[in-house]
Amino acid sequence: MPNSRPDWFRVPAPGNELTKYAELKNTLKTLNLNTVCEEAQCPNIGECWNGGTGTIMLLGDTCTRGCHFCAVNTSPTPPKPDPFEPFNTAQAIKKWEISYVVLTSVDRDDLPDGGAGHFTLTVQLTKEINPDILIECLVSDFKGDLKAIKLLANSGLNVYAHNVETVERLQPYVRDRRAGYWQSLNVLKNAKEYNNEIYTKTSLMLGLGETTEEVIQAMKDMRSVGVDVLTLGQYLRPTEKHLSVEEYVSPEMFDWYKEKGMEMGFKYMASGPLVRSSYKAGEYYMEHMIKSGKKA
Repeated sequence: MPNSRPDWFRVPAPGNELTKYAELKNTLKTLNLNTVCEEAQCPNIGECWNGGTGTIMLLGDTCTRGCHFCAVNTSPTPPKPDPFEPFNTAQAIKKWEISYVVLTSVDRDDLPDGGAGHFTLTVQLTKEINPDILIECLVSDFKGDLKAIKLLANSGLNVYAHNVETVERLQPYVRDRRAGYWQSLNVLKNAKEYNNEIYTKTSLMLGLGETTEEVIQAMKDMRSVGVDVLTLGQYLRPTEKHLSVEEYVSPEMFDWYKEKGMEMGFKYMASGPLVRSSYKAGEYYMEHMIKSGKKA
């Protein structure tokens, strides 16, 4: 286990009261909304929020699962979802005047549909008052529930994202026992089959003890189910109670993975030590997809 972080781990401070960061933070507090940026202790919160990219976390701040890498609160019986949250979310997005937003959530295995209906209503309300907004939904596996996946895939979202998180061998050590490698891949496969107009997206954390060969195989498996966009980032241990970092992967290796992934046919990849699944999502999506003119 490495003793310290390498020199390339340097991020700007969030900022002061005059920044976009302050505006987003105040709006979230006023409307009683959560963000995964704060709950999961993301290192890029200052850079992303100051650039106008934020990720709103729906369905509360308490997860029903206990993955070994995640800093979000957990409980088998979290509070009931806020029925006003979809409306408040749409209002917040309108106020921010942004062109791309990421909606994500904790896992809610306690809900019959895993929260798919809540997501769908949020997307529809947001699109109603922000017709030109692009929406990415980074969601749970809904326990593989095909009805839930189909409902969300046809909600009006633009990007259906679900994270595989790690290579197949490490799944039992990294993720909650209710998650699974092929269950996650099948979520992405089915979402694309239900709506071939959307983009599908997933993410891997590196530095957990995976081999290069295992990463390449995971990328091949993702392409086999039609995944369009992949992000690769360094795992960072949020607390001493969580999994240790086994390796700090070099920026050059992240570049190599990106090169290999683009050769495999991914429409876009973001790959680097500080990349997260929703890191500057709008910026990456807009710049790459619009300039390339690629279709889902």
